[in-house]
Amino acid sequence: MARNGELHKGDVMRGFVIRVWPVAALFAGAVALVAFRQSQSTPPIRGFSTASAAREHALESRFAAMLSRDSTGKYFREQTAVPHPAGTDANRALAERMVVQLRGFGWEDVRLRRYDVLMPFPEQVSVTMTAPSRYEATLREDVYPQDPDTRADPGLTYLGMSASGDVTGELIYANSGNPADYDWLESQGVSVRGKIAIVRYSNPYSYRGFKALTAEQRGLRALIIYSDPQEDGYRKGLTFPDGPWGPESHIQRGSITYDFIQAGDPLTPGWASVPGARRLEVAESRSVPKIIMVPISARDATPLLRALAGPVAPAGWQGALPFTYRVGAGPATVRVNVQMDGRVRAIYDVEARINGSELPDELVVIGNHHDAWVYGGVDPSSGTATQLELARALGALAREGRRPRRTIVFTSWDAEEWHLTGSTEWGEELADTLRQYAVAYLNVDGSTSGSNFGASAVASLNQLIVESARDVPDPDGKGSVLDAWARHTWAGDTSERRDSLTLVTNKLGSGSDYTVFLNFLGIPVVDMAFGGPYGVYHSIYDNYYWMTKYGDPGFRYMTTMADLWGRMTLRLANADVLPFDFVSYADQVAGFLTELEAVPGVKERLALDAARAATLVWHRAAVDADATARRVMAAPPGGARNASLSALNEALRLVEREWILADGIPGRPWFKHVLYAPKYTYAALELPGVREAVDAGNWPVAVRELERLTVRIAAVAAAVQRAADLRR
Repeated sequence: MARNGELHKGDVMRGFVIRVWPVAALFAGAVALVAFRQSQSTPPIRGFSTASAAREHALESRFAAMLSRDSTGKYFREQTAVPHPAGTDANRALAERMVVQLRGFGWEDVRLRRYDVLMPFPEQVSVTMTAPSRYEATLREDVYPQDPDTRADPGLTYLGMSASGDVTGELIYANSGNPADYDWLESQGVSVRGKIAIVRYSNPYSYRGFKALTAEQRGLRALIIYSDPQEDGYRKGLTFPDGPWGPESHIQRGSITYDFIQAGDPLTPGWASVPGARRLEVAESRSVPKIIMVPISARDATPLLRALAGPVAPAGWQGALPFTYRVGAGPATVRVNVQMDGRVRAIYDVEARINGSELPDELVVIGNHHDAWVYGGVDPSSGTATQLELARALGALAREGRRPRRTIVFTSWDAEEWHLTGSTEWGEELADTLRQYAVAYLNVDGSTSGSNFGASAVASLNQLIVESARDVPDPDGKGSVLDAWARHTWAGDTSERRDSLTLVTNKLGSGSDYTVFLNFLGIPVVDMAFGGPYGVYHSIYDNYYWMTKYGDPGFRYMTTMADLWGRMTLRLANADVLPFDFVSYADQVAGFLTELEAVPGVKERLALDAARAATLVWHRAAVDADATARRVMAAPPGGARNASLSALNEALRLVEREWILADGIPGRPWFKHVLYAPKYTYAALELPGVREAVDAGNWPVAVRELERLTVRIAAVAAAVQRAADLRR
């Protein structure tokens, strides 16, 4: 047999009649046999014929050989050189530099897209305990001589979209600031209305905007939020600069916008914030908070919490600070003063393309954001450096004449940290084009904070992810990324049957830039990262020093992510048949229905039979569509095959759009996907229209939403069946 791509003499001679052949014919026969034998040892790739898979593997080998850890590290240092929050000159300069880099890489149609969005900056922020003693919160993080970057002045510490106001009130401790926490306080005779609450970020984790909304609904005057060492500090291990966890002075910045109701610019919900666009008044927006909220460090939280009397907090509320936590109210009294400027500011998305050689209208979109709360070492600069290295290598391939069949669109978003603004405005502006031509969106936010790979996606892309991970070496030298992923995920799992497709998470919430693509436009998405111990999120310590010491020394995993991300991009761009696995997707949705039925009351009040039947029809159509794809790929080259491939791919590309509800889910019309929406905590919520009605005990709405869900499942089944019928 052929070994290492070489054709041995004995391999040529066996199977041939011994006679004198013309040299040209003998050479042609040898080349054909080489191709055949290589194809036999080439791992299959979904959506590629055997011959196409061999060519794709060769292309990807060339691509991977172009990647450089030194190059990735250079981009990472550039991205983390200065603080660059959205709306600042420093962040615009990074975007403009990226434009120059992409043009140098050979990308085409490189441009900045400007959007003018509501982005208030602080003019004053203070938190002062006025009784029983006086303490002025520093709202500053410590400087460490080992890390010169900690000397930078990141400006006032604040939360994006906090309301303005100057209020004073009794302090209470409300654990994580979730509804159940306030319920417990009320049950203990601790009134919360009119108070100022101090809460923890991560006990359990929920989005800070949900905490803000909950506090607003409970009638609090202001909310103070801090990171307890129990969750991301010394209780976890060594702290910065000696380890990856957060020191007592670290502060988690962020936005508190209610983007679980509507993402993007609060004043242009559902349409782009371009010049001349209609804008709501701030008071009309459903996503603008009306409560004052400030982040502080555990160090600043300590005197406030120590000063509280009242009932002892439950065991689950006790943190790692060295005293017994009590809930108040008082005797601590706190003044919170936040003054925001209320301004609209310009943000800048970066866009570039490598135009496809055969199908230039079809778009594979890859994205990361470039704005950060300070330096953004992990979030997002590791992802930005990865994307730039990926772009450099893809541009080099194009310059060599190795263009993708479909167009690859590079996007670098601004203001992700402010309610996913850049990606949302871009998606809203280009909605018609994207709905018609987008194949998929591949998102990487922070690419690396450790060595443990994870991916979330719609289930139709599970096989794309797994096959790509199979073919990328893991930096630890012990097999592939897939091998390492499985070892980490299944450690200690004694079950006999393991399906690698289940490594992918198919429950999608929000909190990153894939949201507009999935929830508003109905485009398949992937979101992925390498993770690890990471306690400096959104602080000044999430920087070059932290990454090179703890997150990714040597930039091994950032560069590996470029390899993995690039292969997925190339496979979507070059596939004969778009590599969507609708059989797995149908099975996943059947699982969602089973989980729904297990919710108390559902079995007695909702009839799921029609939805299940529609899912079975979809499953059978998906099996037929796979068979159709194999037949079309095996057909002789020529016009008939090309026409069939074109029709088949168009049918497959539009399937995900069938999940979209024109008027969205109840109460949140911006979120239009019938299968997916985030909870108000950002956590995943499947079948959201039905499930939210069930959780609220509103059974008439639940019945209506189940009917709408069933109609959409049937529409998806019909769309897949259209693809299956193309060769009948």
